[in-house]
Amino acid sequence: MTRPTPSDRLVLCIKADDVTQSTSGNWSWWPSWRPTSMSLLKSAEAKILACIRNEVWSRFVTLPNQTRIWTLKVTNKTTRKQKEQAAQTPLVMVHGFGGGVGLWIRNLDALSRSRPVYAFDLLGFGRSSRPSFPADASLAEEQFVSSIEQWRESMGLERMILLGHSLGGYLATSYTIQYPERVSHLILVDPWGFPERPQPQVQGSAGQGSEVKRVGPPRWVKALASVFSFFNPLAVIRAAGPWGPGLVNRFRPDFKRKFEDLFDDDTMTQYIYHCNAQNPSGEVGFKAMCESLGWAKRPMVQRVHLLPPLMPVSLLYGSLSWVDSSTGNTVAQIRGKSPTSVTLIEDASHHVYADQPEEFNRVVENICNTVD
Repeated sequence: MTRPTPSDRLVLCIKADDVTQSTSGNWSWWPSWRPTSMSLLKSAEAKILACIRNEVWSRFVTLPNQTRIWTLKVTNKTTRKQKEQAAQTPLVMVHGFGGGVGLWIRNLDALSRSRPVYAFDLLGFGRSSRPSFPADASLAEEQFVSSIEQWRESMGLERMILLGHSLGGYLATSYTIQYPERVSHLILVDPWGFPERPQPQVQGSAGQGSEVKRVGPPRWVKALASVFSFFNPLAVIRAAGPWGPGLVNRFRPDFKRKFEDLFDDDTMTQYIYHCNAQNPSGEVGFKAMCESLGWAKRPMVQRVHLLPPLMPVSLLYGSLSWVDSSTGNTVAQIRGKSPTSVTLIEDASHHVYADQPEEFNRVVENICNTVD
């Protein structure tokens, strides 16, 4: 009998992780392998949110189907400002893949100076409920969008300035297409899923037929991506068990650096770990919407023309981000004379809001001030 190799054991662990989505009894021992729990996530988040100086209202918002959305509302402390804030259009912030409300810690105080700011954990992420998601891309997207609308109804918000980062930008755009009357201004921060997947390059030579040349990553990268396409994107973190937190520290040290003036320990990477070491849910929905290597099955650039012509759209990109900022110019071209702006924030990577928080907050606040 052949003994499994370490890589075989890792794949078996990842596969077991996926099994836990739909079964519980036979795999009841599995969660103990991972040093995480919703209680530990709550504690990590509480340490982060303790940095907020303004008034924080936080609770679970229960939707009609009984799923719950973890929600923050941040308002200015001063009594005089509270009345002024009540008349202002609220800013609603939607995090990206694998994130949660804690990642906005550098922005919540600054952006709540003149208006109420809401942030919530997307369905299937963070502390929100983790229901099953369909494998169909359009149905998975619709489940996310419907939960946002049900959340808005439950909160009693008539209109909002809607800001989404990465996956949150993709979902915020989809939401605005369906419910434009609820959005006063759409702000997209390094949005994921907008460009179409590049087509094979065509090279021709005189007197000969054209030859198709596929340009892509090395074979071993494609082979590895092919294997892991069968699993959830962050399954390796859960498969690593007690080594999971160290894995996050090793591969995402940037999260510690981005917040090092607030925390001199592993607070932020612990938060990221606990957000993503729970049984996958929103992660499954995200996978359903993805093509291989992370392209969206339903690129949003094909649908931005469905946004109302008068809907203001602001796109913010980090100059050092892996997200192609030229897509913002494509969106502006598609929208023609519709109000669309593209801003590049220097020395910022994909997490613009944390890399250059002062500039990000200034730009977003100026955009909000154009609304009221």
